[in-house]
Amino acid sequence: MRTTVGIIGAGPAGLLLARLLHNAGIDSVVLESRDRAYVERRQRAGILEQGTADVLRAVGAGARMDREGLRHDGIELRFDRRRHRVDFPALTGGRSVMVYAQTEVCKDLIALQLAEGGPLLFEAEALAVEDAGTGAPRVRFRHEGREDVLECEYVVGCDGFWGVARKAIPAELVQVFERTYPFGWLGILADVPPSHDELVYARHDRGFALLSMRSPSVSRLYLQVPDGTDAEAWSDEEIWLELERRFETADDWRLERGPITQKSVTPMRSYVHEPMRHGHLFLAGDAAHIVPPTGAKGLNLAVGDVVTFARALAHQQETGSPELLDAYSETCLRRIWQAERFSYDMTTLLHRAPGATGFEDRLQLARLDRIASSRAAETDLAEGYTGFPFG
Repeated sequence: MRTTVGIIGAGPAGLLLARLLHNAGIDSVVLESRDRAYVERRQRAGILEQGTADVLRAVGAGARMDREGLRHDGIELRFDRRRHRVDFPALTGGRSVMVYAQTEVCKDLIALQLAEGGPLLFEAEALAVEDAGTGAPRVRFRHEGREDVLECEYVVGCDGFWGVARKAIPAELVQVFERTYPFGWLGILADVPPSHDELVYARHDRGFALLSMRSPSVSRLYLQVPDGTDAEAWSDEEIWLELERRFETADDWRLERGPITQKSVTPMRSYVHEPMRHGHLFLAGDAAHIVPPTGAKGLNLAVGDVVTFARALAHQQETGSPELLDAYSETCLRRIWQAERFSYDMTTLLHRAPGATGFEDRLQLARLDRIASSRAAETDLAEGYTGFPFG
């Protein structure tokens, strides 16, 4: 099998890249190790930056998002029993975010790919990327019980942290930067309408809490818990009580309860792999970088990567110049490090570290009070949250 671009992974990054290339007249093949049902129900991110939503509209995948997604024009910061709303459009020249689950993005892009795009092979496990440093890389994969080879001009690894693409870059060329956090998020899905119409980020002496949603009838909520926590060690009653404590305000706002349908614990880490390119192999998304979920950046960073690659390849096809492809890693990393900085700032602003001192607690409250009282500080947060420019 032969193609111009071999894409490993049919998450939102790989599927969007296939769509971008299709619209540019460039052929591709997508290899996905899981079956379609798994990809379409895999729960991940739910916040789309302005730029991500705009790209989905531009490639023809935005109609259902605009019909069913929830546009949010701000978030609420909650601390010291106080409430402060950050107004995104007023601070960013009209930018906002969209609440639309990754599962739904994947459904929309899969439908388009199967109807109009190139091959999308489910249950096709990529085994290795060979000859990555040359102009003719190959992906060895297993599909329908037999091994095959996909011969490419370019390979893009959208196969996540545990995928094979990153392993094809020689270790002596790699620098890794990472930080692990001594806490995670206990997340729940609950069949109850959200108790607030926008996301609420709460800093509390007992730990961080987040009020989010998946739809007008399904709430998504999180609690900061120690690293290694077993989700099943928390009863439903204990979860609701702790959420109520951490979201408490000085007014009459209250948290609505409902049946909890899912519990899980998400670990927290920051990770960047440099470079993101070796020869004709390019990394995108979690294959190259991970952010703590506090800043809602993971999916959006992956979108930025594939938009950058698609633009660069189209530029080469049109002009013959490899300049943008050669600059891929550097271009992506500028945006990635800004997102890493933003996610780290949000995480350290809102989470209470184990053994934190009174001095550190007061600094957190001072930082939050600065955001609530300074338009400049508030604007910096709003610009970061709604998204850094692609490329």
